[in-house]
Amino acid sequence: MISSDGIRGYNDMIILYHILKEPSYGYEISRAIKEKTDEKYIIKETTLYSAFTRLEKNGYIESFFGTETNGKRRTYYRITELGKSYYQEKCSEWKLTKEVVEKFCEQV
Repeated sequence: MISSDGIRGYNDMIILYHILKEPSYGYEISRAIKEKTDEKYIIKETTLYSAFTRLEKNGYIESFFGTETNGKRRTYYRITELGKSYYQEKCSEWKLTKEVVEKFCEQV
């Protein structure tokens, strides 16, 4: 399992990835991250919702209520055009980060 410290700077990118094509809500995004990583990374609920707050404050996502009629309405999140640009920046940053860190990994 990956530690949250090792991936902290890329939670935004991971979350944005999951709403690039269509809006989604917290539990679904959390489940999708867990599934896509074969349970190697499980995002904590507090991490997820603080990221939603930060991303929305910065204009990278927008929230809205779903149209469910049973029980509590879900809050959905969709990516903005600014968010798409930020996502691309974070992907480029990751590629560079990975390139740099790999220079210091060798077999012992």
